[in-house]
Amino acid sequence: MLELHCHTTYSDGTLTPGELVEAAIAAGVKALAITDHDTVSGWNEAFAAAGQRLEIVPGVELSTVHNGRSLHILGFYPDAAKLSEPLSLRLEGRKRRAKQMAANLAEMDYPIELPNLGEGMAPGRPHLATALVRAGYVHSAREAFDRFLGDGCPAYVHYEKFSIVEGIELLRSSGAVPVWAHPYLFRGGDVEVVLQELIAAGLMGVEVYHPSHTPSETKKLETFCAQHGLLMTGGSDYHGPIPGIKDKHSSTLNLLNLPLNLLEPVKQASERLRARAGIRFVKRQYLG
Repeated sequence: MLELHCHTTYSDGTLTPGELVEAAIAAGVKALAITDHDTVSGWNEAFAAAGQRLEIVPGVELSTVHNGRSLHILGFYPDAAKLSEPLSLRLEGRKRRAKQMAANLAEMDYPIELPNLGEGMAPGRPHLATALVRAGYVHSAREAFDRFLGDGCPAYVHYEKFSIVEGIELLRSSGAVPVWAHPYLFRGGDVEVVLQELIAAGLMGVEVYHPSHTPSETKKLETFCAQHGLLMTGGSDYHGPIPGIKDKHSSTLNLLNLPLNLLEPVKQASERLRARAGIRFVKRQYLG
């Protein structure tokens, strides 16, 4: 019962790290990754809440840009100190993006009040969607995305430039195992072609198992991983209950019932990366 892709209120999830831990335990999860967007601030709360009841896998979901489109890379077991300054820069970029989207909305006569997020929290489009609902401009977050915030919609703003090469290099230098998140959600090129580009940049794994992937897509990714010697991971991409969005992975934790044996190769790969970089790997840190 493995979950290697989950979000908390430190990015665009609706549950705090502590609440997510309790929900994971109730759902039968044995190992849970905290993979908030461009921040690792939720780890400590998750470790404290889990105690010895649940293994916490520290992670991050890094936002990069490839072929003009957003491409997300998961990183597992990074050294938080190595990521502190780079992620601070990414968070500032996220704040600028959120402010520009709010400005775009105001120009269309839909002014909103941006949420006052705490330190280390990553603003995202779901926060703006919630603000639009609260202001009475839309009935649901889904409507907010469809009318204003989705890719190509009037208020949308691209991520600031951060290439896959830069993203993968940052993760590997911190001891993190870089994994391409939900490949078939990427809209900037053919998956097999982009996979080759990512491998050349240092990619080590693929999120094979994801609610958005069809059985045939999952099978293709399994084949790709076998051919290229890549690690396989998966997760529900859990964001917690999201009002107005009724898709199957927004409100279902442990949806895929993944086996725990997918995790050990990821741990071993991180140990090798850390050894090369001279970063100490303290196993007990990741066992609650």
